[in-house]
Amino acid sequence: MTEFDRKVEDGFRAFQSLRGEYAETLEKETASLVLYLNDEVVPAVREHSSKALRTAAVKLTEFADYLEAQRIKNS
Repeated sequence: MTEFDRKVEDGFRAFQSLRGEYAETLEKETASLVLYLNDEVVPAVREHSSKALRTAAVKLTEFADYLEAQRIKNS
């Protein structure tokens, strides 16, 4: 085995070790992210989405009233 081959193998082993550590860290961080999304983000989106829908409903009612008033005015 040449010196170059030995260095390549040593580098590859170090890479595999780091890759395993990174994979483990990534799995833990991903699990934390999923928990955060489920516990914090999803409820906030649901709350704000319902508020947005209620606001849209009010605005659509106002717009329908306006259209009806314009139709009556132009008749």
